[in-house]
Amino acid sequence: MSMIQNPVLKGFNPDPSMLRVGDDFYIAVSTFEWFPGVVIYHSTDMKNWRQVARPLNRVELLDMKGNPDSGGVWAPQLSYADGKFYLIFSDVKVTSGSWKDVTNYLTTCDTIDGEWSNPVYMNQSGFDPSLFHDEDGRKWFVNMVWDHRNGKHDFGGIVLQEYDADQEKLIGDRKIIYTGTDVGLTEAPHLYKINEYYYLLTAEGGTMYDHHATIARSKTIDGPYETHPDNPLISSWGHPRLALQKAGHGSLVETQNGEWYLAHLTARPTKAPGDVLLMDRGYSQLGRETAIQKLEWKEGWPYVVDGNYPKVSVEAPDLPEQKWDADFPIVDQFDSEELGGQWQTLRIPYTQFASVTDKPGKLRIYGAGAFSNLHKQALVARRWQAFEFEAETKVSVDPVSFQQQAGLVNYYNTKNWTSLHVTWHEDKGKVIDLYASERDNVSNPLGSDVIPVPDEAEAVWFKVKVDQYHYQFSYSFDGEKWEEIPAVFDSWKLSDEYIQESGFFTGAFVGMSCIDTSGMRLAADFDYFRYEEKADDRDHWTQTRHYGNGSKGKSKSVVGQSGTTK
Repeated sequence: MSMIQNPVLKGFNPDPSMLRVGDDFYIAVSTFEWFPGVVIYHSTDMKNWRQVARPLNRVELLDMKGNPDSGGVWAPQLSYADGKFYLIFSDVKVTSGSWKDVTNYLTTCDTIDGEWSNPVYMNQSGFDPSLFHDEDGRKWFVNMVWDHRNGKHDFGGIVLQEYDADQEKLIGDRKIIYTGTDVGLTEAPHLYKINEYYYLLTAEGGTMYDHHATIARSKTIDGPYETHPDNPLISSWGHPRLALQKAGHGSLVETQNGEWYLAHLTARPTKAPGDVLLMDRGYSQLGRETAIQKLEWKEGWPYVVDGNYPKVSVEAPDLPEQKWDADFPIVDQFDSEELGGQWQTLRIPYTQFASVTDKPGKLRIYGAGAFSNLHKQALVARRWQAFEFEAETKVSVDPVSFQQQAGLVNYYNTKNWTSLHVTWHEDKGKVIDLYASERDNVSNPLGSDVIPVPDEAEAVWFKVKVDQYHYQFSYSFDGEKWEEIPAVFDSWKLSDEYIQESGFFTGAFVGMSCIDTSGMRLAADFDYFRYEEKADDRDHWTQTRHYGNGSKGKSKSVVGQSGTTK
């Protein structure tokens, strides 16, 4: 029997929208403030996935300058009709306070990896929008409604409105069709027509450990909707020792052979040594990931096979296996005319501050704002996708001011990061220094013990070793002899749970940065970047955590608290 091994998309890949077109399966995931917006993956067997598109790759499609941490693209939804792909997405400009400043858009493309159309404005009433194509040709738009009023629940229900593709606008009356269950925080609506019923799949309970997926049905699209008699469809809440936690926010797909599957958000928390937090479930430095579960139907309702909780190993559909080559090389030599697809930048395209052609064979980054900058920050980074890995780079840079620096960074958001870099010291000249920010408290672990760079050194090598609990930087002046920096950081502090006071919807990244607050646009040349995982991530996790799949049975519902989720 062929098996799916979860998570199928490792590292920061949340809010999956899964779609089948013929023999091809696609999953679109959220990217928040990271540019390009939305990542789309492709598979033909639902086991092996590869990245095929990042559609929101122009500022005409997505302008995120000034967006807050964990703003930007929330919960995209991918669909196919009329011979083309439809992508619905949100751009969130305000994430805290009574109001949510969110605009929902539609873009289309004839091919999954082509150039997507300029965005069509949809509405601004709330987030997590999706588009449903009915059998009669009509199209319906659904999203959650945000209610800012005192005394009202923020999550005001799921609203339905018709979309006119010819006029490119929503038409007719808006109607609240579902307000969820006592779990609360009802969001992420997806509509499906299956036999005689319309099924409405939503997420509830927030996106932390009490996350759920709830499904309801109705014989008419505008309701009333009855909730699944054995709700939730999936959750980890009742199983605190599962390897896969936070299960919820999902989408359904039927294979060409009539099998049904659920793609859903999940996370794999690690324990902090000696620490107990959040019902003893731990911290998720890899962010929220994507997993897939098999469904079965009973009396007109879908059920997750063997109990409504996530499993690490799941029976795969009866389809020919397709093995893909690795998406990206372990070592990027920056020898292409465009930056590789593993790299993302904050809020703006890399072309606004970096180039792989200005100095062929190198990534040249021109200095921009500090790590706290919400408009222009010169950071090129990739997701952490394993609990144990090494990242290494070589940088050539000649700062002339303490306001200039370039180096290797572990980054979660503007308030949580660590940076080992080359900078300038008035008395010591070119030096290596280390700065760290934890919950917006910035420290300088080396203090006065900065490390002078020898005059004969034409470049500096930086490395970081990451494991389940800690990470530590090192440096070299020849690429062979390495010296460890005498500071050890907790890897679990770059996690959703630890950071939740300041935007916590992404995951940890590692990459290259150049800061120049002097305005002189310091140029730093990076020769290569090596990202190498030390073990199979999933095997390592199940072996070290020693947590099983949990006992069979239903997860208990929990009344949700008010607040923004994703």
